[in-house]
Amino acid sequence: MGAGRAVAVGGGVAGWRGRERLSGLSWVERDLVRVAQEPGFGRWLEQIKSTGGCAQPVYLAGRSTVVDAGSGEVLRHFDSAGEPGGRVAVRCGNRRESRCESCSREHAGDTWHLVAAGLAGGKGVPSSVVVHPRLLVTLTAPGFGAVHRAGRCVRADDRVCEHGRPVGCGRRHPDDAGLVGEPLCGDCYDYSAHVLWNAMLGELWSRTVRGVRRALAAAGGVHRSRLGEVLRVSFAKVAEYQKRGAVHVHAVVRLDGPDGPGSPPPAWATAAVLDAAVRAAVGAARVRTPYAPEVGEFTCRWGRQLDVHPILERSAESGALSGEAVAGYVAKYTSKSVGDSGGSDYPVRSWADLASRRVSAHVRALMAVCWRLGAVAELAGLRLRTWCHMLGFRGHVLTKSRRYSTTFTELRGARAAFRSASVACGEVVTVSAWRFVGAGHSPGEAELARGVWLDRVEARWALAAEADRGGGGGWWVGRGG
Repeated sequence: MGAGRAVAVGGGVAGWRGRERLSGLSWVERDLVRVAQEPGFGRWLEQIKSTGGCAQPVYLAGRSTVVDAGSGEVLRHFDSAGEPGGRVAVRCGNRRESRCESCSREHAGDTWHLVAAGLAGGKGVPSSVVVHPRLLVTLTAPGFGAVHRAGRCVRADDRVCEHGRPVGCGRRHPDDAGLVGEPLCGDCYDYSAHVLWNAMLGELWSRTVRGVRRALAAAGGVHRSRLGEVLRVSFAKVAEYQKRGAVHVHAVVRLDGPDGPGSPPPAWATAAVLDAAVRAAVGAARVRTPYAPEVGEFTCRWGRQLDVHPILERSAESGALSGEAVAGYVAKYTSKSVGDSGGSDYPVRSWADLASRRVSAHVRALMAVCWRLGAVAELAGLRLRTWCHMLGFRGHVLTKSRRYSTTFTELRGARAAFRSASVACGEVVTVSAWRFVGAGHSPGEAELARGVWLDRVEARWALAAEADRGGGGGWWVGRGG
């Protein structure tokens, strides 16, 4: 139900009298009636539109005053006391699409700008980076046991495992089949190794980056400790959950000169040299988990599947990708989460909480292993119970090196500055006092917010279609909120 339709239904029902007229409505429609009858409903709807239809807005109460720093003149004053309920709604800012489609889209847009700036320049990065060696690298997890795959599954076989289950499947599964990612035999699957690999992913990536630097130093005949005097390795990476619950890494790797993106790398540091360095580092990277009597010790390494693609100014038939395409490819993963693999986006508080989660049997088994190993003293540093809902992975979905490009903080600050640019020219001082007073929607409010979001989506697609008809291209319409 779009925002306009929801308001029409709520407004029409609001004039009814008697319980008998409401008896045929669902509980969501009843709440729509209540919301539409609230004083200040129109202003509340304006607030929700200003958040882009945020699914879980945060409500604040307080005041803000903007003062001219030179004259002391009050340029603008706002107090939530005049708003519906004495509060104002702001975006939740959640990056997960499963939690809030509106805010996750804005976050994905910021990610696109962050990655694209490191590939094509802008946001403080010089445009000369387009001629620097750049690669898109995809790193995978190793196997922990045979699982059902989309498309043609594991080839059928007459053999059975030691637990009496077939070692093959032979069927074809659609991409969205619930069976995809589930092990053929849960007893054969190494759940402990899977969880510990996810937990050690951050350290494995760090050692891989150090390995790339060592390989580059050897290729250039430079001592490792002096490589920074010759070139720098910059990167941005994003983590993605597979259907089986293991984490993959998609990374953009770039070579710069000693002064960062504003300086070119030495002539010998070509894309081919970087490619060889990445492959050597990935093959050699190893991380050992802490030894624990319950599970022993595991050696974590990358999976055999490794994809390395050069990034050019424009896409080419040779397999190279354009910076714009890579930025969009990387950005789409930031809005995904473990929930897209049949898991849960909320922390697990207890064993009873874990048992009540509506997740797949495979994910539940991974969570159970996290919870069990989280009580092992030797593994306390991995904080497996804290990250039980993330299947042991405790890193950020997107990380980057310091000099790769701009930051999320700078992007959000620029957006805030743009929104307040009409206040005044010159230096101003803002004095604010806000407090948290609530969060989220009632069922009826959620329906209205959903309508606002869908209206925005329809308007965006219409604008994109119009741009395409005009020959100007509509790719930019999808960037940001």
